Amino acid sequence: MKDASALSNAPEEGSSRRRQILEIAARLFAQKGYRGTSMRDIGEQAGVLGGSLYHHIKSKDALFVELHDSALDQATERINAVVRVRADPWERLAAACATLLDIQLAPDSLTTPMMNDFREVPDRVREQLIRRRDAFEGQFRTLVADLPLPPGIDRSIYRNLLLSQLNSVADWYRPGRLTPAEIARQIVAIFQHG
Repeated sequence: MKDASALSNAPEEGSSRRRQILEIAARLFAQKGYRGTSMRDIGEQAGVLGGSLYHHIKSKDALFVELHDSALDQATERINAVVRVRADPWERLAAACATLLDIQLAPDSLTTPMMNDFREVPDRVREQLIRRRDAFEGQFRTLVADLPLPPGIDRSIYRNLLLSQLNSVADWYRPGRLTPAEIARQIVAIFQHG
């Protein structure tokens, strides 16, 4: 018979094991992409047999959606935290952009690989990911709506161009010359005065 302390730790142990599996899965998805990662790969890396893995994880699709949503939830919280303490709309935008680049350019970032793998997932999963991404981009919709832009500027196009620029930084960025915050300030300055 198990002692009381072992019983009280059982849910925590299961939670810890699941968290470990999620971390392994996230790394594999980031390295190999959605198609290149199998449940068998995840199980082998986690040291879990196939049937036991499904005790922790419903399916590969559900796992990918959960990891994607979690990465966006964390990014949302970080961006909200830096935006809410600023009053000037341009400073708010610059802070949000700098935070997004910090997240995307971090060496262990999962946000960029998870966001960029939409073409690889099944259609029904892609629809879920797009809905969640659109909700995340709502932060930038609000930030752009608050900017004192000239009347002829389409704010939707403005926002999409801004996000496209931010999302492409990971393709060319190399540490050294400018920090992510400095790059964000440059992008915002161009969008402010361009």
